[in-house]
Amino acid sequence: MIQQALTIARNTFTESIRQPIFAVLILVGAVAMVLNQQLAAYTFTDDNKLLIDMCLSSIFLIGLLLAAFTATGVLSSEIENRTVLTVVSKPVARPTFVLGKFLGVAGAIAVAYYILVLFIVFALRQRVMTTASDHIDWPVVLFAFGGGLVALGLATAGNYLFRWVFASSFVLTLAVVETLALLMVLLIDKDWNFQSPLTEFVADGGQLTQVLVGLVLVFEAVLILTAVAITASTRLGQIATLLICLGVFFIGLVSNSLSAWTNDLIGLAPDIGPGQSLLAIFTADISWGMMFVCLLAKLTYLVLPNLQFLWPADAITQGNPFSIGHVATVTGYAALYITVVLCVAVSLFQTREVG
Repeated sequence: MIQQALTIARNTFTESIRQPIFAVLILVGAVAMVLNQQLAAYTFTDDNKLLIDMCLSSIFLIGLLLAAFTATGVLSSEIENRTVLTVVSKPVARPTFVLGKFLGVAGAIAVAYYILVLFIVFALRQRVMTTASDHIDWPVVLFAFGGGLVALGLATAGNYLFRWVFASSFVLTLAVVETLALLMVLLIDKDWNFQSPLTEFVADGGQLTQVLVGLVLVFEAVLILTAVAITASTRLGQIATLLICLGVFFIGLVSNSLSAWTNDLIGLAPDIGPGQSLLAIFTADISWGMMFVCLLAKLTYLVLPNLQFLWPADAITQGNPFSIGHVATVTGYAALYITVVLCVAVSLFQTREVG
């Protein structure tokens, strides 16, 4: 079973990064990181804190789109075209097939996410230019932009000379050359002097390190959305899957606030258990309409992922370091939720007619 799942995952990974939309979304994300530096300058508070918030928001949204489009490209389209029959007709269990698809899509998104993280590091090293005395960080500009041109040139040459698939070649080459660019940026400061590669990680009280930890939490949220996309793709097409992912994304970000609003409305303690809160709603002295609204808000909080729990921007911008316990708790929550969603995906796919 494990070998079969890994084989499906490997094929899914290759198929995912070959999709043109995959490379396009990575480029859109990279451009967004560059534009964030300009947009963050139009504020009266701390520009660099706003830059961090905008970069985290951008990579979260791009991760959502990658999950939705990639999942439908490798699962929903296979079901609609009935090419999935070539796999499930063999001695491959449907749970193994779903697991392999999830691992393959998650691996592809991890590569894209890694590339975007590199561009976030470049953006944070450049920082927001708020005054005329601020100078362009030319090592960042030359190495990052030059790496993109090298990746584009190698992918184009490989496609022309060796018939390489351009999208996948570009993505993988970009990951390699931008990694080398980051190493050069870490070794060279703004004035072209050599420095310790750890300098950037300890500067400003270790802010970059905190951002990287926060990006791990955001990636876990993206994996939750990937599991949701895989689940929706077992039954629905691309547009419906995208709408479901968008709905889970936006509602998941406010579900914690909805629960807190319900608790305040009927006078419940913030740490009350789920069962007690539902019982309190039915016994509260409120109208039937308001009771329905409170019940819907509470069920939304309990069923949909609490993405606010995985959102690190507030802690980073307020200078609150992440504890090991917090990271472990969030990771456990994400792993448990992904497992539950994949179980739902298996259940839906088990009864799906693919013949």
